[in-house]
Amino acid sequence: MLILGRKEGEEILLGNDIKLKIVEINKGTIKIGIDAPKEVLVLRGELKDKIEEINKQANVKTDVREIKDLSRLLKK
Repeated sequence: MLILGRKEGEEILLGNDIKLKIVEINKGTIKIGIDAPKEVLVLRGELKDKIEEINKQANVKTDVREIKDLSRLLKK
């Protein structure tokens, strides 16, 4: 894992077409702007984990409430 220190307003480039910009640092929270092509999936880690969990459970039984919960998460 590469760890980089950045200050507010500084950027990190990933490849030729993805740019991460440190927008704001405030009280232990960092806001990051992501400029990437539309075909690149950008997903929060906790949402990825939730999707994986729901996919595993889908093999057993589908609960309509879980699908609604996932739908709400995707709209954020």
